[in-house]
Amino acid sequence: MLEEKLKEAIIGELQRQAADRPQALKVQGSDDVKRSEELTVNGKVDLGALVMVIAGSVAGGP
Repeated sequence: MLEEKLKEAIIGELQRQAADRPQALKVQGSDDVKRSEELTVNGKVDLGALVMVIAGSVAGGP
């Protein structure tokens, strides 16, 4: 359950970043990650924002 929650948080944040900066970040396979367990990310990721989302997920945040 924690693993699934973390996956959802990471994918959601990467998709949000890609939507905000489509020229700088592309995320592929996020729709199929439950089946394939693989995700392709090309570009720059705001690591600080990603860490905050992961920490919030572990702490029980939204």
